Amino acid sequence: MSSLRFKAVEEAYKKKALCVEAPGVLTSDYFGKYVFNRATMAKYLSKETLNYVQDAVDNGVALQRGIADHVAAGMKRWAMEKGATHYTHWFQPLTDGTAEKHDSFIDYIGAPGEGIIEDFSGKLLAQQEPDASSFPSGGIRSTFEARGYTAWDPSSPAFVMDDTLVIPTIFISYTGESLDLKAPLLKALSAVDKAATAVCKYFDPTVKKVVCYLGWEQEYFLVDEGLYATRPDLALTGRTLLGHESAKNQQLEDHYFGAVPSRVAAYMKDLEFEAYKYGIPLKTRHNEVAPNQFELAPIFGEANLSNDQNLLIMSLMKKIARRHSFRLLLHEKPFAGVNGSGKHNNWSLGTNTGVGLLTPGKTPEENLQFITFLVNILMAVYKHNGLLKASIMTANNAHRLGANEAPPAIVSAFLGSQITAVLDKLGKSTSDEAIVMDDKKILKLGIPHIPEVLLDNTDRNRTSPFAFTGNRFEFRAVGSSANCSSALIALNSAVAAQLEDFKVAVDGKIAAGATKEKAIFEVIKEYIKISKPIRFDGNGYSDAWKEEAAKRGLDCETSVPEIYKAYTTPESIAMFKKVGVLSEKELHARNEVKWETYTKKIQIEARVLGDLCMNHIIPVVTKYQSLLLDNVSKIYGIYPADKAEELSSMNKSLIEEISTRICKIKNNVDAMVEARKIANKIEHEYDKAKAYHDEVFPYFDKIRYDVDKLEMIVDNQMWTLPKYRELLFIR
Repeated sequence: MSSLRFKAVEEAYKKKALCVEAPGVLTSDYFGKYVFNRATMAKYLSKETLNYVQDAVDNGVALQRGIADHVAAGMKRWAMEKGATHYTHWFQPLTDGTAEKHDSFIDYIGAPGEGIIEDFSGKLLAQQEPDASSFPSGGIRSTFEARGYTAWDPSSPAFVMDDTLVIPTIFISYTGESLDLKAPLLKALSAVDKAATAVCKYFDPTVKKVVCYLGWEQEYFLVDEGLYATRPDLALTGRTLLGHESAKNQQLEDHYFGAVPSRVAAYMKDLEFEAYKYGIPLKTRHNEVAPNQFELAPIFGEANLSNDQNLLIMSLMKKIARRHSFRLLLHEKPFAGVNGSGKHNNWSLGTNTGVGLLTPGKTPEENLQFITFLVNILMAVYKHNGLLKASIMTANNAHRLGANEAPPAIVSAFLGSQITAVLDKLGKSTSDEAIVMDDKKILKLGIPHIPEVLLDNTDRNRTSPFAFTGNRFEFRAVGSSANCSSALIALNSAVAAQLEDFKVAVDGKIAAGATKEKAIFEVIKEYIKISKPIRFDGNGYSDAWKEEAAKRGLDCETSVPEIYKAYTTPESIAMFKKVGVLSEKELHARNEVKWETYTKKIQIEARVLGDLCMNHIIPVVTKYQSLLLDNVSKIYGIYPADKAEELSSMNKSLIEEISTRICKIKNNVDAMVEARKIANKIEHEYDKAKAYHDEVFPYFDKIRYDVDKLEMIVDNQMWTLPKYRELLFIR
């Protein structure tokens, strides 16, 4: 096995960058080539059909089945011209990934055996029936209840990949419950649109729609595929369960924004060319902080489409990495001691009139609208900070949060000193001095410097999970392997519910005789005071903040199974029900899935860790110990006893240390296995997940400590697993 390691290292050093050529002279020449977007639809659909589709996408009008037939005909013709022979409904089950079942376009002409034609109807486009019992449902569907439906989402355009027409869809049960992440996301986006539009009408009655925008920043690691193949832990869990830190990691900050290694640069170009064909507007690429860690990011877009594009890009990243003899690592913490990988979600709201609701304005009235949405978002985050943490928490992400520049597992909002000062002053001001009306009835806040101050961007705070960055909030706690929908569902639902509460409060004051401006300002002032505990601009890593956060009443839970309970608190259930996104039954079911997934991930890691220790580490270490014993024996055979004692003392010390550490590893592995057996007997998913978290997982660090110490003792030529210095620095 050690020879495999060194062969992999040797081969990795020999590999050269592939030659990658652009598909066209200009990116615009081939951008969206494989996407059935509006420009393409205009060529393959009648004007009437195109108008129906655009009305459905822009205004939420349901498409009739007859229209779907026309769309399907044009879509099939276009797809076949692109080489498609199959179609699939592409959906997002509760696995954080995507799923698809491919069907051929062929069908019989007349009786079976008389011939075939290519057929694709509106019925096949609009609805399919995958096996709902084979996907996680949290008890909504029994294993013998197989029926479930996928339904076409026209707001996310279909595309052709390889030989298949791919149709983005939702996934629901036979009884109507959501079994995916797209359906509740669409509901949450609709809810925030409705609630935000109603509030916008206070400032501009012409606003008809509010759009949620998402800009994700995808971090990832690349590892040479030969080295990857000799690390069973990477192959089976996505992270290194063992491995001593390299003498050099990221201490010198020399990788961040450095020159991109040639093999990686070729990979990045290849990926970008493919992404552009699928209409994914990748804008940024660079080295990240950790060795062999990188990042890409697109131009921001509408949240539902942008999220679908992120799921697609993760698939493309894996596929193209193999082409360049890499393996892609999207695990949130594949290597100990260096930065983990996140997927910062840049989130904002904008109107159909072109106004960014989180963009400071140039007039007092524009800034009142900005402050209105800013403060309501803070209120939503404050009320549901535990839920937002639950929305981004996974077994993988738990390793990353709170270390190496990742935000801590306590949700707080960073605003920067300037906006913080403005809110504090507004919160303390009296209505008389804060509101002055001129002849034109334009609202003026009694703080003359507000427009100028708010035009300045804030600083950035790497330790803030939810940071305001000038015209948007950056939800930094989302993990690199996650489906962004989970965070977006919670955030948009909470904001929608809060905006509804705000409008009720303002309308009540107006009904009581207050002017619109005075009513808005009075409610905002109250919200500023209530939500103040969520605002924190300091060091989120400090112990002092943990103590302070607890005093403020923020959710400081660190146990993953416990964190998930935030989904089913009375407050969360009422909020999701109020905005029509998830029912109580769906929320409980999703928690069952989350607990089961957590258990399985820790269970797999425990099995892999035990296997590595018993079949890799202990045999190699024992063999090395035997060499030391043989050496001691030979020393005593040559030298006098006193001289032999002196010469063999170091070897004896190593032999003793090896024996001690082997015993500790064996005992801890045995204890971990027993703890796992006990946990496996537990039936309720929460109790089982809690047992894995409390009783099984703590052995991981104990076992790893001794193994990593042995890695520094045992002959390098004998060690079978590629080391950190090889995994992180061979490019």
